[in-house]
Amino acid sequence: MAIKLFGFWRSLATLRVRIALNLKGIAYEEFSVDLLKGEQFADSYRAVNPQMVVPALIDGDGPVLGQSLAIIDYLEETHPEPALLPASPRERARVRMLAQIVAADAHPLMVPRVRNYLENEYRLDEPTRAKWIQHWSNAALKAIEIQLTDYAVPGRLCHGDTPTVADICLVSQVVGARIFKFDLAAFPTVTRVADECLKIDAFARAHPLKQPGAQTAH
Repeated sequence: MAIKLFGFWRSLATLRVRIALNLKGIAYEEFSVDLLKGEQFADSYRAVNPQMVVPALIDGDGPVLGQSLAIIDYLEETHPEPALLPASPRERARVRMLAQIVAADAHPLMVPRVRNYLENEYRLDEPTRAKWIQHWSNAALKAIEIQLTDYAVPGRLCHGDTPTVADICLVSQVVGARIFKFDLAAFPTVTRVADECLKIDAFARAHPLKQPGAQTAH
């Protein structure tokens, strides 16, 4: 039975899972949950993921999995090749640190439910909400830029020449910043690494603007 992935074309968390599935060569079928139309709040999707967010992954008869990094950890353990984490504990911790700067610190502050809350509860207009998003995006990218320059590990990517979960998360943050048309000139190493990743087919195929929903939206 093929893995089922519930996501949305513009969801950066879903992008991370798509990239991991592609890198590992795992077949999957994606089902769209349109966050802009509020489909995540429908009873049918609430039954899939009670948190009412994407992504969610179903693999066989086990419980539904949510949260992109948890899903990627599951894929890493069930499909260990190619590995998305280095071999040594110290290196694995570094890669996870870079990944979590995005997935734990920055991205949760920018998702639709947070933007909607800022609009509905605090009456913040779109330019002000965009400023909020850019602030947290820049904070993450600045931290990663320092890690990739002052504490660099040799190689084209975040940690050598092999894609890791750090690259997956970095690309999701850069892609999101570009969708919002943020200026990334202050992060030359970050953008270089992201662009190197996007030359890899597994990353390129997962790009939000290459998904069927994006084609419909434009």
